[in-house]
Order: sequence, then structure tokens, then C-alpha cells
Amino acid sequence: MASAPAPHRRDRAVRAAVSQSLLSPDRPVAALLDTEGVRASAAALRAAFAAVTDAPVLHAFAVKASPLVPVLRLLYEEGLGAEVASPGELALARAAGVPPHLTVLDSPAKTVAELREALALGIAVNADNPQELARLDALVPAAAAPPPLGLRVNAQVGGGSIDAMSTATDTSKFGVGLRDPGARAWIVRAFLDRPWLTRLHTHSGSQGVPLARMAAGVRAVYELAEEINAAAGRRQVDTVDIGGGLPVNFASDEETPTYEAYARLLAAEVPGLFDGRYGLVTEFGRSLLARHGTVLARVEYTKTTGARPIAVTHAGVQVAARTVYAPGSWPLRIAVYDAEGRPKGGPAVDQDVAGPACFAGDLLAAARPLPLLEPGDVVAALDTGAYYFAHHYAYNSLVRPGVYGWTTRPDGSVRFATVRPPQSVAEIVAEAGGDLRDALVRE
Repeated sequence: MASAPAPHRRDRAVRAAVSQSLLSPDRPVAALLDTEGVRASAAALRAAFAAVTDAPVLHAFAVKASPLVPVLRLLYEEGLGAEVASPGELALARAAGVPPHLTVLDSPAKTVAELREALALGIAVNADNPQELARLDALVPAAAAPPPLGLRVNAQVGGGSIDAMSTATDTSKFGVGLRDPGARAWIVRAFLDRPWLTRLHTHSGSQGVPLARMAAGVRAVYELAEEINAAAGRRQVDTVDIGGGLPVNFASDEETPTYEAYARLLAAEVPGLFDGRYGLVTEFGRSLLARHGTVLARVEYTKTTGARPIAVTHAGVQVAARTVYAPGSWPLRIAVYDAEGRPKGGPAVDQDVAGPACFAGDLLAAARPLPLLEPGDVVAALDTGAYYFAHHYAYNSLVRPGVYGWTTRPDGSVRFATVRPPQSVAEIVAEAGGDLRDALVRE
């Protein structure tokens, strides 16, 4: 994983966004994505696993982290596939040109139609539970050439510091609980009864889960693969999908943990998985993009209430829902710039950075020491490249901001490419049934 953009590079991008009117009084929120940084992260991921195994590895980007077609295309051009969890995400991956053989379908709630489509397209599927396996039993015989099919296993190695992000607890909704009574024997039997079942999948970590716990989940599933293959008398399980979930350091620009560190830990803890006998699939998302995104917002008003300075901006819950609703788990670093997009100095003053939504908790930061903000200044929410500006929350019918990829030219100037144009108010009306105004009053 590449580190966040050097502050001086990011500063140039902010200044350019203001001077090129991507951020303006009429467009008071804009999202920037460092294209060079994304490429560097993809390269670091590929290199980290290539250094520990000669076996084939599919790095399938978790589309949920950034469901934007140009982003998926960029990652595909950098050698990554796509992990999708809904018909919408599959459609986005296909629109980006990601081929079926580089696509993996995961979801705890796949319909028969979704399974049938995946089989027809040749997309790998990880079944979540026994009932889904029964559906595949009925569908596989009709498939001309079934794609790789696997079973998701919950290694039940425990959670992390964020309950909602912990996918390997005893009661996680994902996969078959490996330590549940009778489950291990059932899984082995399920594979022996289905020669077409050739993969195991687990995802034991996400933000807040320590690397050692993630590695323990991978080790548990590798040991299960060995047991299945021994019982089958052949290498029936030929691929292990280890999921993603590498945590991101949101506290500073320091790059930690790295893909290299995680890959080396896995190779040390589970050497048999990396000796060339098993293909691998990874499903990283947040760690590829988070550090390379910045949300910019103009300060509209400033005031003081109860002796607390408050800067009211145009970025809040609509672009940072996780931070607003769970600030302890998802704090954001804030950088501030003047109206021209230049870094702002001055004594640090504890102040709130508030969003535009009509509820008291709509805050990007509370009592944060920053140079005193003024109307027209620019607030930058850092590390927002994943699960932030691509997941708009339509509270108060606030428009989605424009998203712009940026690169630095050899002369130091900044070039922007539109990833998603700003939403218009007319589009909000259309989405809200604007052409169906009288639908509820007609007789």
C-alpha cells in the first residue's frame, strides 16, 4: 500500500481545484482522487504477494469500497479484478470492462437469478451457506461449463475494535461457522459430495482487526483445505480466497500496515498456502483507495456558540456518514486552506467543523484544534478515497459532489479528469419521482 500523497502534492491539488473552479461558491463540495497514488497502491499489492508465492494470485478489488466505473477501470488496467456483492456492483464491473474470469461474486443474500447469471457469465461464486449450496446443486448441472465455485467459511477467530466491521465473530452473519458443532464435518462432506466445489473463502478482518487475527483466520481455512484434500485423496480445493480487510492508518500520513508486512506475516504463519500448491484470491478495498481521496468543502459561515467556534461547511453526513454516526471509530484528519486553496496557518483553536444537514450530530470534527476558520476557507477531509464520497447519503436531498481524479504533470501542474460529475438539483427531483407528481392523487 502506498502512503498518502505527500502534503505538498496534495496542497497543489487543492490549490488547482480552487483555481479551476472545481470548488467554488456554486459548487461548494468536491472530491479528489490521487490517480498516481492509486496506481502505486495497486503495484505495491501485486509486488507484496509476488514476493511470497509463485502461484497465481487474483487481486479482486472490493467494488463496495468505490463503486465508480472509472475507478474500477483504472484498477483493472493496473492488473486487478473485481469482487462484487450485488447485481449493481456486477453491472459496474462489467461496464468497466472487467472480464468474468477476473470477477468474484460474494454476498450473503444471492437470488437464484443472480446465481444463474454468474454461472452463465463464467463468474466465480462463493456460496455463503448450505441453502445456497442447495441452489447451486440445482443450477450447476444445467451450466455448460461451471466457473470456479467455493464456500465461504467463518473461521470464528474473533472480532476487532469495531463491532460492525468484525466478520469472524462467533455469530457473524457471513459464511458457515467453522467451530459450530458438526460444521467442520459437514463442510468436508459437502466438498466430497460436490466435485465442482473447488474453493474455500474467508474474510476474517476489516478496519480495527489486528493482522495476527486476520492471519489466524487464513490459517484455519488453509488447514480445512488440507483436510478436505486429504479426505478426497486429491487436490479438490485448489484455490483459497483470503478476502481483504487490511486496516488503514487514519491517524497520520505514515504507511502502516503495508501489504508487504501482511503478505510476509501470512507466509510465515501459513507457509503451506504459499508453496505453490494453491491459487490465491484477495479482496482488498479500503486499503487500496482510502489514503488517496480528499473531500473539499467551502466554509459558508462561522459563529461561536457556548464559547465554541463553529465552522459550517457543505460536507457532512452526505459524504461522511460513518464519521458522523460513529466518530470514535471513524475519525477523519482535517486540513484547512484559505479561500485561494493555500494552506492556512495561525494559532490552533478548538472548533467544530460542521456539515449542512439538519441534525446536531452532523460534524466532521468536534473541538478540533485548527487555525481559526473564516467564511470562504476550504476544509479538506483526508483519507476519504474509500467508503466516503462514492457512497452518497441523501439526507436533506443534498446533491452528490463531483469526483475528480488528479495527476501531476512533469512541470508540477495538476491535471483533473472527471470521474463523476456533480449531481444537479433537477436530477434529485427526477430520482424523487418528479415526473410522477400526481401518482398518489389520481382517482
